[in-house]
Amino acid sequence: QVQLVESGGGLVQAGGSLRLSCAASGRTFSLYTGWFHQAPGKEREFVAAISWSGASTYYADSVKGRFTISRDNAKSTVYLQMNSLKNEDTGVYYCAAVTRSQYGIPPLSYQYDYWGQGTQVTVSS
Repeated sequence: QVQLVESGGGLVQAGGSLRLSCAASGRTFSLYTGWFHQAPGKEREFVAAISWSGASTYYADSVKGRFTISRDNAKSTVYLQMNSLKNEDTGVYYCAAVTRSQYGIPPLSYQYDYWGQGTQVTVSS
């Protein structure tokens, strides 16, 4: 079992920055960890993913150049640095972990085995 807890969300003005954290407990090893975004009234969408070693990272086109995913395995924590935030970045951000042996590169959303409860990010004009 893996428990994931997100933190770092909040209210920020457009153009500002936030850093989200995803702390893992229990079985902390995961092959991939990803961040997903669910805007109000919309489906959850992929944002970014990182491999266990940190050597491989993937981003949605909408966040490339603005968001950076990283991890500190000694702290069992994955981060999402969000810069140049836009109104459309508003929503709940979830982290998720892949522990199964077979998955895509990057993993598809249904291949994530564990999910956190999410943290709210609100970007104001």
